[in-house]
Amino acid sequence: MPKFCANLTWLFTELPFIERFEAAKEAGFDAVEVLFPYDVNAQDIVNELGRYELMMALINCPPPNYTGGDPGWAAVPEQKDRFRRDFKRALRYAKTLGARHLHIMAGEAEGDAAKACFIDNLRWAAAEAPGQSLTIEPINNETMPGYFLNDFDLARDVIKAVDAPNLRLQFDAFHAAKITGDVMGTWAAMADLVVHVQVAQMPDRSEPDQGEIDFPAFFAAVDEFGYDGWISGEYKPATDTQAGLGWIG
Repeated sequence: MPKFCANLTWLFTELPFIERFEAAKEAGFDAVEVLFPYDVNAQDIVNELGRYELMMALINCPPPNYTGGDPGWAAVPEQKDRFRRDFKRALRYAKTLGARHLHIMAGEAEGDAAKACFIDNLRWAAAEAPGQSLTIEPINNETMPGYFLNDFDLARDVIKAVDAPNLRLQFDAFHAAKITGDVMGTWAAMADLVVHVQVAQMPDRSEPDQGEIDFPAFFAAVDEFGYDGWISGEYKPATDTQAGLGWIG
């Protein structure tokens, strides 16, 4: 049986942020993720996690809220110093929140220099935080134009080159559908590297139920492989969040 997690950046947005933890617990979730929690006092989040016995599954790095700005810069050669400075801040936040995974965003870049920079920065980060699970996630170029890590084979190459036990793959079924058109095949090819899963339906990134992706089959494949991490709902609810939670049943 998969373990489901709620992305509080996308879900329960009808509530103020700090009230979403209680709503997630009442809906049956035991873990949450928050993409960019840095505008909120960390202790306030810790208090909510403790009050409702929730685990923080994942946060993103870099710290700033990138809305309208750069989606990370780990693969941007001219931003290497900025990445390393901001990674340290994100790591402190992750440790405070007890975040299981810290997702490192590559940013907008291309070419061999970007790949070399990404690998170098990831090696540095993995050594800087040996006790912290780090993830990278392929993101499709329709959703995020120019994003460097836009291919699953590239992700495998990078993880192999970094060769660190604490760097693994974040698998988003929506992005897999956009990138390869074959969620099941991509899962089968990449499952050995996956430590965190996110789900949303095609084509409109809504609830992972009826639509182009056969999620019952996907969840069964995840179970059959023996994956024991979190599967996070990172989607745009069609209406009220609670009304669309039938998929976790």
